[in-house]
Amino acid sequence: MSDWQVIEGGVTAPKGYQAAGITAGLKPSGQPDLALIVSDVEAIAAGVFTNVQVRAACVDYCREQLEKKASAKAILCNAGQANAATGEAGWNDAIECADLLAKALNLTSETVLLASTGVIGKRIKMDAMRTGIGEVAASLSSEGSDSAAKAITTTDLVPKTIALEAMFGDRPVRVGGIAKGSGMIHPNMATMLGFVTCDATVSPHLWQEMLSRAADRSFNQITVDGDTSTNDSLIALANGQSRTPAITMGGPEADKLEAMLTAVCQHLAKAIARDGEGATCLVEVEVSGAQNEADASKVAKTIVGSSLVKSAIFGRDPNWGRIAAAAGRAGVHFEATDLNIRLGEFELMRNGQPLEFDGAAASEYMKQASAGAYLQEDTVYIAVSIGHGSGTSKAWGCDLSYDYVKINAEYTT
Repeated sequence: MSDWQVIEGGVTAPKGYQAAGITAGLKPSGQPDLALIVSDVEAIAAGVFTNVQVRAACVDYCREQLEKKASAKAILCNAGQANAATGEAGWNDAIECADLLAKALNLTSETVLLASTGVIGKRIKMDAMRTGIGEVAASLSSEGSDSAAKAITTTDLVPKTIALEAMFGDRPVRVGGIAKGSGMIHPNMATMLGFVTCDATVSPHLWQEMLSRAADRSFNQITVDGDTSTNDSLIALANGQSRTPAITMGGPEADKLEAMLTAVCQHLAKAIARDGEGATCLVEVEVSGAQNEADASKVAKTIVGSSLVKSAIFGRDPNWGRIAAAAGRAGVHFEATDLNIRLGEFELMRNGQPLEFDGAAASEYMKQASAGAYLQEDTVYIAVSIGHGSGTSKAWGCDLSYDYVKINAEYTT
């Protein structure tokens, strides 16, 4: 049983944070498209970003800022235009956004971090942005997390949000988060966009290490379509407003805080996979028996990312051969005679040998999961063992439906 409880409030659940989300006119749809998160005091900041070669201006901007100083007060995020592959003009737009927000909040621009999402190759609509920055700053509220979560979405069907609380001594510490993502999800760092707030006091290097490990065990373990984004950003703030003793080195308190941070990131990551474009269910793959966690991670993510496995799940076809084939091409050595595969409660393979099972019942299991009726969940569980080692890992994804192609064929039109 965990040491924490789920609470309401998202990124404004921790003490000393406000947020807002407004419609600035950046999206053609007229939906909310500009979000802001602000800490009352300068917070320790950590970030994990995409490592692809074609990046958005906001990614390079945040990297530069965090290399200069590991602290920030505000995160500004626009939706509608990715501002990626936009050259010098896009970089200048990003700088102007930071300067405008700094002026609106009476901050220095060095304490502002940026994020963008939307169509690649499109610059931010700066006329709308100039007006919107003043409006979103004026809309800040200690109850503004939900509006911010909505304003960062693009093709998402639902906003993603979570907050946890645990006692550290006689005082509560809270960690909250919001995220967006539905398509172009196969992160090689973090997620499409994720923002985490915390009111603990933690040293900069330790906070960055915690965030990197949490990303590896959450956002780096999800896939929807195998495409990595130009804008992937995970940013976390810790402002110390809980007034708990500072965490400056490893130990029980540090482990507890990292566990909370990882739980928040995993909740958001699974919410992104569940909301995959055109998806009808969440898929969870757990791999055990590997030599180490890294090997287990490779196998789990290869299986959950296989287009053939994803298509079989959409078709409610318990085709274990596709699972076995994906495990075998993950680049991890194991003996075929050590392979075991289970789909929900159905054992499909043991010690490399196929087993007789009720195919109709296994198909019905996937059908019920896709309807969210199986044990009140919407998850198809696949368990794979590849040996006798101690390495385990989980990865999350979704099925691949006809609607995925339709959504992405019509994305810019």
